[in-house]
Amino acid sequence: MRRAKAASPRKSGTITVIVGLFLVSGLIRIAEIAPAIAQQMEQPAAEPLLQTASAEPMPDMPALLAAIQSREAQLAEREAYIDQRSQTLAIAEQRIKEQMAALMEAEQKLADTLSLADNATENDVARLTEVYQRMKPAEAAGIFETMDIQFAAGFFARMRPDASAAIMANLPAELAYSISVIMAGRNARAPRE
Repeated sequence: MRRAKAASPRKSGTITVIVGLFLVSGLIRIAEIAPAIAQQMEQPAAEPLLQTASAEPMPDMPALLAAIQSREAQLAEREAYIDQRSQTLAIAEQRIKEQMAALMEAEQKLADTLSLADNATENDVARLTEVYQRMKPAEAAGIFETMDIQFAAGFFARMRPDASAAIMANLPAELAYSISVIMAGRNARAPRE
């Protein structure tokens, strides 16, 4: 029990020192704040409170409100214009897509038609070449004499060598030579690499 009594005065001394330090700290703060509090108390505080508490608008408030409403109307009008423009662009884009699809379809049909025409022409020329090869060389030579020289050279280029040789042998030498020159020169300008 003696120990408990001896510890008690120490605790009370420590507590007293702490309480004293708090009091001194509080006094220092009051001394620093006191001039500011005194200055604030000198100013009339009721006047600013009355101005902010009054319900009357400031003289610039109606003009400011009108400007905000005007701007809001402009923005609404602009938004409506942009929406209308977007719809117009969407319709135009759809029409362009449809026209592109129609154009691609027409292009494909044209390509198919040209391919048919090319195949038909090729088949006709091949058939005609075969007819000239089967004719008697002297009769075929008579036909080739009346043909355009470029056209005749095209047929000779497609014929079997033995058939073209027999027909050329029946052509006048000058014409046979001209056809030979054209046939030889056809690929002279072709790239070699």
